Parts: sequence; structure tokens; C-alpha cells
Amino acid sequence: MTWWAVIAIIAAVAIWPFAVEALRPRMNRTRREAAPGQFATLSQGVTHYQWFGPEDGPVAVCVHGLTTPSFVWGPIAEDLAQSGYRVLTYDLYGRGFSDRPRGAQDSAFFIRQLDELLEDQGVTGEITLLGYSMGGAIVSAFAAQQAGRLRQLVLLAPAGLGHDLGPVADMAVKYNFLGRWMMLGFYAKSLRRATESERGGHERVDRIVDLQIAETRLKGFAPAVLSSLRGILDEDLEDAHRTIAGAGVPVLAIWGEKDDVIPLTCKDTLSEWNPQARQAVVPDAGHALAYTHPDAVMAATKQVL
Repeated sequence: MTWWAVIAIIAAVAIWPFAVEALRPRMNRTRREAAPGQFATLSQGVTHYQWFGPEDGPVAVCVHGLTTPSFVWGPIAEDLAQSGYRVLTYDLYGRGFSDRPRGAQDSAFFIRQLDELLEDQGVTGEITLLGYSMGGAIVSAFAAQQAGRLRQLVLLAPAGLGHDLGPVADMAVKYNFLGRWMMLGFYAKSLRRATESERGGHERVDRIVDLQIAETRLKGFAPAVLSSLRGILDEDLEDAHRTIAGAGVPVLAIWGEKDDVIPLTCKDTLSEWNPQARQAVVPDAGHALAYTHPDAVMAATKQVL
């Protein structure tokens, strides 16, 4: 084998993940025709959202996590709506039916999306914020900046207090080009394998595994996840939680007893940062508790709503 052949092979391996990403199908108008809900054009792009419940009910806004869009809130949003809440769910940029803008997905990026969506929808009074996984980090950062707008804060297996997303994600954060190469080349497959292993695990969202896997096949999904890993999920939120505590915002944190992504030890960290926070543990639940144990989650949530 000549040196030119070796160089060609190395070059092909180097560009392979980027070529695959470039050829993935985009989120476009045709795909959005099948979407429930509506769309808002905000400064960073189009955001997909849905409202549930009575129009005159107190507003509850649900923010999803790193990889699973707003459909993850299905059973919880319906239960909140039946309890009289006006519930808003939406897809974070890079996920679901929302746009895939480039740039750092740090707390400022996600706060801007939420703030602009609330303004677009004319939401001006006090709100209840619910955040699941990375959404817990987003709503915590938002609450720290705008505590006066909050009635209460519900954190469901919240990120920002410690997490373990696996070796691929860990290396993607630590190494620039190599991390991006690994993320584009291997993360989607790794995530598909992980979600497939959960099939038949008492999911309460119809076809959620199929919907999660479909996300990994769209252009912009893996880069968005990587940007979030290097952005908001790499931020220290201790000051945010201490600010929330100082502002007197009521907080409830709900944890999965067997969560191996956001471990139960994070409960102690939150107690240190916000001693006033109420906390509950869902027995036998893992990180997917939002859609595997929604009844237990709502039972705990209704103690503060």
C-alpha cells in the first residue's frame, strides 16, 4: 500500500462523520406539517410549542432535557391541565420541530429562547417552571435571573448538580476536534442503543422509543447535544441555586432512586445549596421517570402546586 493510499484512508476516516452529518435530512416545512401545536419565530429561530389546559388557568411551563423533545411531558402535561393549569411545552433549539441554530448552547442561549417565547405568547404574570434533566438546569438558571416571575420551581432529575452521560459524551466535552468527530460518528448510535434497551419498560408516552431514535437521524441533533454538553451542562450552577434560595422561590426536586445519569447523591448537593428546597424520591425509577413514573412524579408535584 502506497503512502498516498494510507493518506487517503486517513482522510476518509477523518471526514466520514462530518459527511454523514451533512447528508442527514433537515427539519423543514414538510416535516413540520405533521407537528402538533404551533410555531413562534424568535430571534434565534423557529420554536415549536403547545398549550394544554384552560386558558384562564395559572401558567406552568415545562422544559425538557438534553435529547428527548417536548413530547416527553405528555402524561405530566395532561395531568397538570386536568388539575386546572394552563400548560406550555416547547422544543428546545436543536430538538423536535424547532430550528437548529449554530452557536454555544449555554444558559444564556436557553434563557433567551424561554424569555422570548413567553413574551411572544403574552405571558406576563407569575409562572410555575418545571424542568426535566437538562431542563432542570435551564429553569434554575432562568429562575436565578428572574426570581420575581416565579410562583414555584419543580426540578425533575435536574442536571447542574452532577451527571454521568457516558464516555463518549465525556470525551466530546474534553477534546475539541476529536470530541466533535466522536460525537458525530458515534453518539447517535450509542443513544439509539441505550433508548432501544428501554423499550417495553412501562413507557407512558406512545412510541417514545421510536420518537427518540428518529431524533438522532436528523441533521443538527448531535451538534446541538454537543453544544449543550460544552455549554449549560458544563456550567457551575451553585450560585444560581443559592440565589434561588435567597429569593425565597419555593423549590421541589424529584429524583429517581435508580437514576444512573443524575445520581441520587445530587440530592445532598441541592440540600447544601438550597436547604429550603423540598425533595422527593421515586422508588425504583431511573432517569426516564418523567415517562415511566409520571403518576408518582405528579403525586409528589401536587404537594406543592
